Amino acid sequence: MSKIESPQVGAAAPDFTLNDGNDERWRLADQRGKVVVLLFYPGDETPICTRQMCSVRDRWEDYAATGAEVVGISTDSVESHKKFAEHHELPLRLLSDAKGEVAKLYGAQSLIPGKVARSVFVIDAQGKITYRDVRPLGLFKPKDDATLAAIREAQTK
Repeated sequence: MSKIESPQVGAAAPDFTLNDGNDERWRLADQRGKVVVLLFYPGDETPICTRQMCSVRDRWEDYAATGAEVVGISTDSVESHKKFAEHHELPLRLLSDAKGEVAKLYGAQSLIPGKVARSVFVIDAQGKITYRDVRPLGLFKPKDDATLAAIREAQTK
């Protein structure tokens, strides 16, 4: 099996389409013209992932103020995302990458087989990756301040 080279900072972000917790389609290419943040995480209702998504929720005013489109992505089902978002009152869309194809496309793969690596990708309005933080073990959640700074940086490009 050949290893897929994951896109690095400066590369065009690979396009994809996934369904969210409401089973509505979301396509990256449709977001062109604004900054997009992809928050890959291993799974709904797991301790670190729940803390990560609730931290984004608690800082949502800061995220919303940037005007960026912020989405969470894991291999959990549409139904699981809907329950997770409702249970924790999460304001961001959660996209179901059930087969892990988008995670593979971005190189957001965990050292744990079949799991997504906790990762953050910030994509500028032109569709280029301006920030990349991939954590194959995912024991620590990304810092919201670092993600927010990366969003602001992408807006100046």
